[in-house]
Amino acid sequence: MNETQQTNARTLTGRVVSDKMNKTVTVLVERKVKHPLYGKFVRRSKKYHAHDENNEFHPGDLVLIEETRPMSRTKTWKVVKLIEKAKEEV
Repeated sequence: MNETQQTNARTLTGRVVSDKMNKTVTVLVERKVKHPLYGKFVRRSKKYHAHDENNEFHPGDLVLIEETRPMSRTKTWKVVKLIEKAKEEV
């Protein structure tokens, strides 16, 4: 393969819900799906473990994650960028 060839890796947007692991964050991704019979939109959610090399993301942050090679049994995503910082609570 050519070294300059780019891959079309899947990307998802979600909220960080946990940063308790070292170099890993748990990201909750929500999507809306139309119910097949009733037509109402229903929220579906799934949690992904994503690689966070510098432990820089914290719960509440909105992040963009990208699919990558498997890094462990459950971790096949990496955090690409921070979209919105978590709101500070006083």
